[in-house]
Amino acid sequence: MPLVNTKEMFEKAYNGGYAIGAFNVNNMEIVQGITEACAEENAPVILQVSKGARAYANHNYLVKLVEAAIVCNPDLPIALHLDHGPDFETCKACIDGGFSSVMIDASSKPFEENIEITKKVVEYAHAHGVTVEAELGTLAGVEDDVQVSAEDSSYTRPEEVEEFVAKTGCDSLAIAIGTSHGAYKFKPEQCTRNEKGILVPPPLRLDILDEVAKKLPGFPIVLHGSSSVPQDYVKMINDNGGKMPDAVGVPEDQLREAARRAVCKINIDSDLRLAMTGTIRQFYNEHPDKFDPREYLKPARANIKELVRHKLINVLGCNGKA
Repeated sequence: MPLVNTKEMFEKAYNGGYAIGAFNVNNMEIVQGITEACAEENAPVILQVSKGARAYANHNYLVKLVEAAIVCNPDLPIALHLDHGPDFETCKACIDGGFSSVMIDASSKPFEENIEITKKVVEYAHAHGVTVEAELGTLAGVEDDVQVSAEDSSYTRPEEVEEFVAKTGCDSLAIAIGTSHGAYKFKPEQCTRNEKGILVPPPLRLDILDEVAKKLPGFPIVLHGSSSVPQDYVKMINDNGGKMPDAVGVPEDQLREAARRAVCKINIDSDLRLAMTGTIRQFYNEHPDKFDPREYLKPARANIKELVRHKLINVLGCNGKA
């Protein structure tokens, strides 16, 4: 099966009450771990590449890695998506370079300018059979080149979404309802502590999601900044020389609830990095004499695979939906 865009994926997800996992990829082991889990669980998947990943690994290498995943998993629906495209030129390069879906993120611009930029990308993408994700509202946090302070973040305004979608023609819309980029999503003062002393972040604004869904019935909604920051991997990192105090993510039960509503795509990034980094740190503490990358990347890939499997079944609900 060749690369697919997200149109049919999202139609099925919306009607089925589940979300597609959008996993950021940077290297071979991450691509393998994700797609092996998805193939075994018969789950559609979006492999997404950020501006930073393109700078790190090179556009052509990443496209070829995804093409290899298609060869190894010929029956698996895979979309290749640009995450947080900063401008028309970047989106055009990815469309021309083989991507099946792109995101144009002009959410930091004034409303009318966001519409203008997004519409330009949509017109070019649709002429090439590529779907487009846009964004309204601004998430806090840090992810590659996306850096927004909590003070500068803003929830999506439901009263703006109809006009935005109608004027841009975008295929899906990323909204801000309280998720945040990176592993340090929330400051300790934003959280409470449970009986075990673990930080609990403020709940997602599902009321905003519901208002958006009422304004845009049947339209696919996207959540960014939705890593749950698994505490087992945070502990693994800290137990093996790392220093990640107070790293906390979005509770998985809230993400599952969002997926039952109008959310058709949930972005997961930091969790995979935590799994890889924790595994490698632990490996070297236990095997200080080892030096072959294959020896530590193999268990890292295996842990990524199991983490993705957990997300597919327990968070996204998209297992068995390919």
